[in-house]
Amino acid sequence: MTGLRQPDESPATADQIRPESGYEHIDDDVCRSFQRSVEIVGKKWNAAVLLAAMRGARRFVEYRARIPGISNHLLSQRLRELEGHQLIERIVVPTTPVQITYRPTEQGAGLMRVLHPLVEWSVKNEA
Repeated sequence: MTGLRQPDESPATADQIRPESGYEHIDDDVCRSFQRSVEIVGKKWNAAVLLAAMRGARRFVEYRARIPGISNHLLSQRLRELEGHQLIERIVVPTTPVQITYRPTEQGAGLMRVLHPLVEWSVKNEA
C-alpha cells in the first residue's frame, strides 16, 4: 500500500524536514500569492494569449491567427480576464469603424519575461 507508513517507521519531525535550497524564506502568504498567479497563467489559453501579445499581436484577428484552435468567444473572454488582471491593455481608437487593439501591460510583459525560460524549456523537452 503506497502512502501508508509501516509500523516500524518513525514519523518525520519538523527538524528532519528541510526545505529545498532557496525556498526556505517562502511563507504561507507568498504561497497563496504564487498560487493565484500560477492559476491566472495556467488557465486554458491565457498563456497563449499573453505569448501572442508578446509576439506582436495587437488586433483580435492577429490573436486568432497566432492561437490556433481558440474560438472567438473564448478569445474575447480571455482578453477581458487578462485585462481585468491588468496583464493586457485594451485600447479603443475612436475611428469609423471603432478600432480596438490590445497590448501587454508592463505587468504582463514582466510576467512573460519571467516565463520565458519555461518557453525555452518546453521547446527543449517537447516529446
